Amino acid sequence: MSETDREAMEYDVVIVGAGPAGLSAAIRLKQLDPEREVVVLEKGSEVGAHILSGAVLDPVGLDALIPDWKERGAPVDVAVKSDKFFYLGESGKFSVPTKLMPPLMNNHGNYIVSMGNVCRWMAEQAEELGVEIFSGMACSELVYDVEGHVKGVVAGEFGRNPDGSKGDSYEPGMELHGKYVFLGEGVRGSLSKEAIARYDLNEGSDVQKYGLGMKELWEIDPAKHNPGSVVHTMGWPLGNSAGGGSFIYHLNDNQVYVGFVVHLGYKNPYVNPYLAFQQFKHHPYVKELLTGGKRLSYGARAITEGGWQSLPKTAFPGGALLGCAAGMVNVPRIKGNHNAMLSGKAAAEAAHAAIEDGRSGDVLKTYDAEVREGPIGKDLRPVRNVKPIWSKYGLQASLALGGLDMWTNTLGFSLLGTLKHGPTDAAATEEASKHTKIDYPKPDGRISFDRLTNVSFSNTNHSESQPPHLKLKDADVPVQVNLPKYAGLSQRYCPAGVYEFTKDEKTGEDRFVINFQNCVHCKTCDIKDPGQNIVWTPPQGGDGPNYPNM
Repeated sequence: MSETDREAMEYDVVIVGAGPAGLSAAIRLKQLDPEREVVVLEKGSEVGAHILSGAVLDPVGLDALIPDWKERGAPVDVAVKSDKFFYLGESGKFSVPTKLMPPLMNNHGNYIVSMGNVCRWMAEQAEELGVEIFSGMACSELVYDVEGHVKGVVAGEFGRNPDGSKGDSYEPGMELHGKYVFLGEGVRGSLSKEAIARYDLNEGSDVQKYGLGMKELWEIDPAKHNPGSVVHTMGWPLGNSAGGGSFIYHLNDNQVYVGFVVHLGYKNPYVNPYLAFQQFKHHPYVKELLTGGKRLSYGARAITEGGWQSLPKTAFPGGALLGCAAGMVNVPRIKGNHNAMLSGKAAAEAAHAAIEDGRSGDVLKTYDAEVREGPIGKDLRPVRNVKPIWSKYGLQASLALGGLDMWTNTLGFSLLGTLKHGPTDAAATEEASKHTKIDYPKPDGRISFDRLTNVSFSNTNHSESQPPHLKLKDADVPVQVNLPKYAGLSQRYCPAGVYEFTKDEKTGEDRFVINFQNCVHCKTCDIKDPGQNIVWTPPQGGDGPNYPNM
């Protein structure tokens, strides 16, 4: 409970995060009862500013929420026309026949979209219904009632000095109270972490697994542009060093999304996901596509990859976890936005029924049941073994055995049951002495780029007058443990150049530097740090990346 006196505002439902899950919940609540008081709080400078996703969208969520979305002008208009999978070698590629893949892998009927723009459109639909949406409002605390149930959040605190003290222009923010609080913060949200820990929501579920997704938006030669083309690759340059793959999506206006995902369960601390991404673009197939084009934007975001067996309880006293706050990505399909929308709709329906019954602050058990037994569970359960097979036995086993398991699941059974994931991504990291350094090519400045230059294309900004939002539990660990034991892996796993080790000019001693101004809010440090010594917290509202058309 906060010790600062704040004004409070009362709502029926308070929603944290204006992503596809949170906006879907807000829209559905107003559809069910136009008089319902609903507020959505977004930490980005505007709706969509912090949204980063592939994305090939399965419209099943939109169909359920807004059946006439086409007539309403949703920015969902580039239908998938072709769908290819390649296994890459260093200079060549092998096509993986799509006919061998289960029907659930087919992208027919899906759309290439900017989820940032989709969320901007969804926000317009929500506001037309009377939903209040406040951007630039980071939520820094959960607020509890006397029984220990969540009753609200603290939002809009500004003006603390770098040391954490209250500055001359300090604004305490407000408490926004609701009968229910929905957390739609996305992957590894700070309030979601608190709720999961406080209410032991992970009891009975497997560890959560993650990937790091990096993405660039390119404008390419019109002669090379093929709207509706979807390409996924696996293999080079990751090899056996880490799991992952790439995507290349042709949208409209001669633009292409080029993305790269690295599973964060890798063992070798010398792996540099960002440089692997830049190296990938020099594969002859990719380089030919990008040559003559220009990069327009860059961003990075962690992805929940644990799937069915890693789902925590999604309802807690006074609230619910929506979308990626719980982890609803279908890994082999590389899709989660549809499930995020479905989760928001389901949570809204559960809260509406509860409020109609005169309830508040309790556990929305019907929501958790709908997540597991409804379309979300039916989407996640058949693919539950693909990720653990990949993590334990490698890419080839995942393609063969994981594919077979998906096929049998379409028939209603699995030969493998439900496999476990193994250690957390942090615990999977091995000491540097067990591995050799990986030499990545230097970016050429035309096809590939250094991190700091690319970060400038994310339009990231943080006020330097505030406390750093990246916290160390123990300030001595980076230099005394992570540098000698893991070769200072934070300077490699971060896709934005936030962390670096330098030498003190006077003493020659090693120093750990946190350039929090560069942070694109991907949360990788919070996930991958071996001792879980780095904690990501939200900076003041409005700070961070400002993604256009991503």
